[in-house]
Amino acid sequence: MELTGPWQFRQVGAAPDAGPPAAGERWLPARVPGTVHTDLLDNGLIPDPFWGTNERDLQWIGERDWEYRSALPAADELLAHERIDLVFEGLDTYASVRLNDAPILEADNQYRAWRVPVKQWLHAGENTLVVRFRSALREGKAAHDRLGYDLPAPNDTGEPRVSMFTRKAPYHYGWDWGPRLVTSGIWRPVRLEAWDGARLDDLHVVTRSLSDERAELVVEATIEATRAAPGTLELGLAGSAPLARVEAALVPGSNVVRADLHIDHPQLWWPNGLGAPHLYTIEAALSQGSVARAKRQLRVGLRTLEVEHRPDAEGKSFRVLINGAPVFMKGANYIPQDSFLPRVNGERYERLLRAVRAANMNLLRVWGGGVYEDDRFYELCDQLGILVWQDFMFACSQYPSDAAFLDNVRQEARQVVRRLRNHPSLALWAGNNENEWAWRDWGWQQQLTEAQLAEQRAGYERLFHELLPEIVAQEDPGRFYTRSSPSANDDAVAPNQPGFGDMHYWGVWHSEEPYERYADNVSRFMSEYGFQSFPELATIGRFAAPEDWQLDSEVLRAHQRHPRGNQLIATYLERDFRKPRDFESFTYVSQVLQATVIQFAAEAHRRKMGYNGGSLYWQLDDCWPAASWSSIDYFGRWKALQYYARRFFAPVLVSVTEEQGRLRVYGISDRRAPTPARLALRLLDFEGNVFFEKVLDVSLGANSSQLQFEASAAEVLGDRARTRVVFAAELFEGGQRSSRSLFYFAKARELELPDPELRLERGAARAEGTSLELRARRLARAVWLSSPGSDGHFSDNYFDLLPGEQRSLEYEGPPAAQIVVRSLLDSY
Repeated sequence: MELTGPWQFRQVGAAPDAGPPAAGERWLPARVPGTVHTDLLDNGLIPDPFWGTNERDLQWIGERDWEYRSALPAADELLAHERIDLVFEGLDTYASVRLNDAPILEADNQYRAWRVPVKQWLHAGENTLVVRFRSALREGKAAHDRLGYDLPAPNDTGEPRVSMFTRKAPYHYGWDWGPRLVTSGIWRPVRLEAWDGARLDDLHVVTRSLSDERAELVVEATIEATRAAPGTLELGLAGSAPLARVEAALVPGSNVVRADLHIDHPQLWWPNGLGAPHLYTIEAALSQGSVARAKRQLRVGLRTLEVEHRPDAEGKSFRVLINGAPVFMKGANYIPQDSFLPRVNGERYERLLRAVRAANMNLLRVWGGGVYEDDRFYELCDQLGILVWQDFMFACSQYPSDAAFLDNVRQEARQVVRRLRNHPSLALWAGNNENEWAWRDWGWQQQLTEAQLAEQRAGYERLFHELLPEIVAQEDPGRFYTRSSPSANDDAVAPNQPGFGDMHYWGVWHSEEPYERYADNVSRFMSEYGFQSFPELATIGRFAAPEDWQLDSEVLRAHQRHPRGNQLIATYLERDFRKPRDFESFTYVSQVLQATVIQFAAEAHRRKMGYNGGSLYWQLDDCWPAASWSSIDYFGRWKALQYYARRFFAPVLVSVTEEQGRLRVYGISDRRAPTPARLALRLLDFEGNVFFEKVLDVSLGANSSQLQFEASAAEVLGDRARTRVVFAAELFEGGQRSSRSLFYFAKARELELPDPELRLERGAARAEGTSLELRARRLARAVWLSSPGSDGHFSDNYFDLLPGEQRSLEYEGPPAAQIVVRSLLDSY
């Protein structure tokens, strides 16, 4: 029975300075799952935390204690059961729970679920459940004071920095892309579970062997029993006869029952782009005598996955093999989709993850400064063929290592590994985000005394070199664990070194290096790199009034959390583009700049397939509307980068580069078999005159990058000016174009762009959208279509049109009163 309410909440111990009087100690309606912030907002007691600079004035919420209550009806039928458990899937974070005024639980970890037998405290009729949350900020401050010295946590925007002391989402304390909104509340569902005799606590399916002919599986069932009694476990595929039946003598407490299964001629699970992500549904039924006790279903995918991470002649490899074949990982880093996590419903998960699949991605890294995601996230990744690199929730901070903290983490890790280990999408575990790199290179050691240094070094190793890998080995044997990202997993090799394991390259952006440096910094696996942009005006209008639409306004500065973010965007923009004529043009050009930079990096990574095993840009999404590194903004609008990603992550890619005066054309394929294709090359001016043309029959090697054409750039150009021509390379398969690369010999600001004379024709409007035909008489750079006042989506956007070219598009959404078409020339 899910306890959705009605619930009420109130502030505990209200004081004159505790915030608005209306947020005092009176009981008010609340939502569960929910947060204090959203409950205050729903009751009209605070303004939208995302609007303007409101965030600054709402910090008091995280400093207060809050209380929730609800009535639990208990009928005789419920009370007749042998066991009744109260289950909290998530409490944020320090919670004291009382049932009918009896203390039943003390919680101290946002990431853990809590199960409490409560039958002894329930009575017939109405029961009162109260959950009191203590301020995570005050609890963290008390832990900080007990330690007696500061620990590094550079993204925590409070003083002192206390986020690392609390097992709570670090990004809630502020980050360089998100606000400081320290939440509390019942953030995941809460329910009563009544049962008798025995219940199925957990199922674990392990693939013992896998071939085209047969899959051998071992199923481990954990059964909790109230008393000694025999039990029968039946296992099989949904809709078919049982494949195994096990009789077990159950004892009180936890029992582990194992069974062997096999599936003939199994259908394999493949990641996006390489095959179907086939899933089987395994059913488990538990009975005692003639009485059915429990039934459970589990969806699994049959596949092998190996992370190859071993020394070689070039350093230490890092690549993923699926079903025995190396697969280049293409994707992004994922952060929580909202500062207020219960807002993220199934529709938002589905919309975002379908956008991931549409962009030809096959891996998301669930970053360690957020949360272990909802089950729905991983289920969708299973269904869509999206692999998951799962960080444990530690990021950019030094953590305490006292016995109580480590025990809390141990229980957290055991729970989350058990919850996620059956998902075929789960690729690997990572101990933390950047902590090893930070410990070595960020000056953290200089902030500590010798005694503190020794204590912290030993604590770091206990947590990330011992505790977490031990939990993974026990609960998810065979799954790869890397102790940090980035890391060579070798004490003799400093983290984040080119050639040794995964790498986070931030020379572009933080160090202001030219983005062409990406080509010189190709790692064995690029797990982070990124560049910022602004969202479009439709999104900015949701947090700033028109009078604030300027970079130096207080509101826009508040929604740019990187201390040099706006300056860095302007610096890079000036290098490549002309000065935009107005603010809207600036937001548009910032997106084209971001997409251009990340495209250059991703193609450099893909050209080095074999040496490099993956390319994950920072970041996919946003937790609030702001300037950031995202490719999809808070409201789900695709930025230019998301459209570009669909092209540069395509299964087949043609990539053009100029190196030492040589024009080189690479053919890149992720496919598992060679691909015959036709490569068409042209040099043309912006009016459409062709000066060079060549057609080649080529074979794209399976899962490889190969040089397909090379020539002197000077010979191809002849006497044509670099600022007036474009080199077009196109791959065709069976007469259909599968990839195109347009290479410009000069920066966009230097190009002598003509008026493209764009013409847009609209088809008949339909409920689901409108067909569009777009033509360009001359070259059109970075064509952007928008529909002011509408939330519709364009099937393609932010693309170049060659002279005379026509493009068919779909506007997806309710009929739009206006569709505006711009190109780069319009931004000047």
